[in-house]
Amino acid sequence: MSITHIAVIGAGTMGHGIAHVAAGAGYKVALYDIQQDFVARGLKNITANLDKGIEKGKTTVEQKAATLGNITGTTDLSGAATGAQLVIEAIPEKIELKQDLYAKLEAICGKDTIFGSNTSSLSIAKLAGVTKRPDRFIGMHFFNPVHLMKLLELVVTNNTS
Repeated sequence: MSITHIAVIGAGTMGHGIAHVAAGAGYKVALYDIQQDFVARGLKNITANLDKGIEKGKTTVEQKAATLGNITGTTDLSGAATGAQLVIEAIPEKIELKQDLYAKLEAICGKDTIFGSNTSSLSIAKLAGVTKRPDRFIGMHFFNPVHLMKLLELVVTNNTS
């Protein structure tokens, strides 16, 4: 399976950083959050980080335009996740909140969609357990700030394929 579309759920510190890096790598990214002002803040932070990169000579104006052109902000969970081959969740560290999200995503996403959680402390097996795809569920622990820290811890369970 080829990944071309990534949905990032949560536009806070980690979510907007993940969206920034994915879009900068050429993926089409839907950045979702529950309120439009959260989405707008995430997009504003991505723009500010890109501008800082331009000031430091690490990013070009063209790279900024391409990165921003690959991101769509939304408050529509179904619209963000439909058609995504990879969904990366970066919402608050509350297991019930995350499990509720994954139950909703299970009903929206195709059976081949891979789910990733940016959790640093919750059980990936417990999160995967609310889905019908424990084999397609992985922990993706990004480090902050995502656009500067070239480090990703992958967490698997006994069921991860």
